[in-house]
Parts: sequence; structure tokens; C-alpha cells
Amino acid sequence: MNTSSPAYPYHLRLLGMAVIWGASWPWGRIVAQTMPPLTAAALRFLLAGSALTVWLLYANRGVAPLKRLSGGQWLGLTAAAASGICAYAVFFMYGLQSVAAGRASVVVALNPVLTLLLAAWLFRERLNAGILLGMLLAVSGALTAITKGDPLQVFRGGIGTGEVLLFGCVASWSAYTLIGRKMLKGIDALTATTVATVLGSLMLLLAASQIEGAAGWRQVFAAPLSGWFSVAALAFGATTLAYSWYFSGVQRLGVGVAAAYIVLVPIFGILSSALLLGEPLHASLAWGGLLAAGGMMLMNVARR
Repeated sequence: MNTSSPAYPYHLRLLGMAVIWGASWPWGRIVAQTMPPLTAAALRFLLAGSALTVWLLYANRGVAPLKRLSGGQWLGLTAAAASGICAYAVFFMYGLQSVAAGRASVVVALNPVLTLLLAAWLFRERLNAGILLGMLLAVSGALTAITKGDPLQVFRGGIGTGEVLLFGCVASWSAYTLIGRKMLKGIDALTATTVATVLGSLMLLLAASQIEGAAGWRQVFAAPLSGWFSVAALAFGATTLAYSWYFSGVQRLGVGVAAAYIVLVPIFGILSSALLLGEPLHASLAWGGLLAAGGMMLMNVARR
């Protein structure tokens, strides 16, 4: 780890990452309402996969990292692509068709909750009181935001299809994280992300061709400029640029510091949704976002 250069540029990049990942929710909402979901998702990850491939080839001066991959690693990357790219993108796009972007962004707080619970079950990872309290805060915050301040709606059937689909985002991302822990050892982050993105984009392309067909692409090309800008922002901003900033932060500052910045994603998601889409800042949304962010921070601290 290089310690000779100042740390503040890396903190700024991680802050920029959190801003971009927060803004990905209103961008996704715009795309979901102006383009066919599967075709738009395929386009996003085809663009992102192309940019990441160029980056990988430039950084490694060739395809040597790909040649070193074993059959088991290719299988793991395929599973990661199916869960963290293909399935996540499907849930993301369909969920944002009916759920406001600000509320949807708070779902991010549930990613580490489910991941840690599954890690405790599958890998016997230990949970302490701080982690459990953080989980409780994160879940309470997410439910407060999603149910507009009435978490008891969960027991009265008050959560709609869109919210259920967003919980699918959480499940697929947790699966992606655990697959990475179990099956992708020995693969650097850039290679794993690039290969998974390219494979996931091909899966989405196949699904789009079977379900939406040529009509999906016609609708994409007829979409307004806001839809095209949002797809490009998701591909090159939320996927390529934000990932590069995250990886540089991990390398210079460590995983714990870099992961802590993800706490800010729901906050920036709420704010960017208000700025870009004019979504109202209800008290339940603000409190839910703060509770979720606080829970995520407590989990990060307690794990260390």
C-alpha cells in the first residue's frame, strides 16, 4: 500500500463515488420510465463493459489476467454476473418503474444486513452486539422510508410489487458479495468486475432479445435525451468511474475506510432525487435515511 502520497485526494474520490452511486437512483428512475427495462439494462452494461475492458487492457497491457483464470474461477465469475449484474439490474429497473428513487435508494442500507446474516450462517462469521444494533437501525430506517413512516404496513400487506422487487436487489447483491468471497479468490478487483460486467451484459442482452425483441431497441432509440443521458451516466459514471474511485480508495486507505463512505449513498440518493426529479423530502424519508446510514456506520465500526 502506497503511503507516500497525501490521503485527501482518495477521500475526495470516495466522496464522489458516494455522490454518483446516490445519483444512480434518480438516473435509474428516468431510464425505467423512458426505456424498456431489459433493453436499457443491457445497453447500460454493454457500455460499461466496453469501458472496463479498455481500462483492464490498458492497466495490464494485454489479456494476461484473463489467461490466468481457471475453470472454477470462470464458473464463479459467471455466477457473480448472473446475480450481481443480471439479476440486480432486472430488479433495479423494474422496481424503479413504480417506486420513487429517493425511497428506493434507502434499500442500499439492507445490503450489508442480509450479507452479514448470510455470512454468519454460511461462513460462521461472528456477530456482536454493535453489529446487531446496527442491523436493527438499518432495517428500521429502510422500512420507515419505504412505508412512509409506518413500518407496521409490512404486517398489513402495505408493501407493493415495486418494493418487493427492490428487496430482490438486496438479495442479488448479497449473493454477488458472498460468491465473490467464496469463489473469486486470487482474482484482482478490476479483472473480476470487468469479466462479470461483460458476462452480465450478454445475459441481459439475451433476456432482452427474448422478451422485448427488436421493439425494445426501437423504443430505446426513440427515447428522449434525458433517458440517453441517464443510461450513459449509469454506465460510465455509476459503473466505470465510481468503481475506479472505490478501488483506488481501497488500495490507498483500506477496505474499512472505503466501505464507510457507502453509508452516504442513501443520503445522496434522497438529495439527488429531490434535485433531479423534484421528489418531496418527507420527514419519514429524512429520518429513514439517517437511521439507515447510522445503522450502516455502526455495523462498519462494530466489525472492526
